[in-house]
Amino acid sequence: MVKAYILVEIEAGNSDKLLNDLRALPEVTAADAVTGPYDIIAVVETQDNNALGNFIRTKLQHLAGVKRTVTCLAF
Repeated sequence: MVKAYILVEIEAGNSDKLLNDLRALPEVTAADAVTGPYDIIAVVETQDNNALGNFIRTKLQHLAGVKRTVTCLAF
């Protein structure tokens, strides 16, 4: 399994809906609104790095309100 912390910058006013959308995805094990330069931190687990990349490109970055993401892999 691959575990990653994904820092998400969102458009203003979208945090509640985006949090619910993120939490509904099976790969997301936790998602919280945070203070600082990013708006949400999501914990994601996938089978491998390829699955993680596919999740980010095809699911996460296509959610309405997502402006930018930074992925931090856990060791």
